[in-house]
Amino acid sequence: MAIKLHPSFAIHAGEWLKTEIVEAHGVKINDLAEAFGVSRQAISGLLNGRYALTAEMAIRFESAFGLKAETLMRMQARYELAKAREHGVELAVRSLIAA
Repeated sequence: MAIKLHPSFAIHAGEWLKTEIVEAHGVKINDLAEAFGVSRQAISGLLNGRYALTAEMAIRFESAFGLKAETLMRMQARYELAKAREHGVELAVRSLIAA
């Protein structure tokens, strides 16, 4: 039996980065995009929860702010699994394990 993660623990990594890191340090999106070598749209999409955090972006945040990329990736994975489990009943997959 799978243990369900309470939705309050399922936080999009980008949204967390926005409030707890970027805004907390007073960094502007344009400055962050320039420092990371990515478009403003890429940063904005991530920080507003429209795009998933990628491993490369996690490493950029690790380099810039001293965060562990692995921690950020686990946060993103937990979020995605929690969202998928909300619709798990709709997947209609039958068990392939003999009872």
